[in-house]
Amino acid sequence: MEAKRTLKKAPQTSLQIAKIAAKFASEIKAEEITVLDMRQVVNFCDFFVIASGTSTRHAQSIAEGVVDGFASLGLKVRRKEGHREGVWVLVDVGDVVIHVFEKETREFYGLDHLWQDAKPVKWKR
Repeated sequence: MEAKRTLKKAPQTSLQIAKIAAKFASEIKAEEITVLDMRQVVNFCDFFVIASGTSTRHAQSIAEGVVDGFASLGLKVRRKEGHREGVWVLVDVGDVVIHVFEKETREFYGLDHLWQDAKPVKWKR
């Protein structure tokens, strides 16, 4: 699924990267997209983006859409894990970590609850 790319230049801050990751995920019809400000909670990243797919294939497609979107902006993905299985795909771009879950797996691991001390960030336009 080819998403429309309206940005001309790469985002400069980790907040901008997190918001654009959420936007890319929404273009692939991700559900329950959450952006969490992790800066006061952990020391290994600034933001989490958490999204759900309706199936493992949908979760894989969402992660691919985020990675492809970053590539179109010249942003490098440091690491991608779990793509083959598609139940929990992790995309690490340094200060932002994107978690794409198959719906039941997201409920099982409960990252939203686990990191409830992190402040949610509004990302929608």
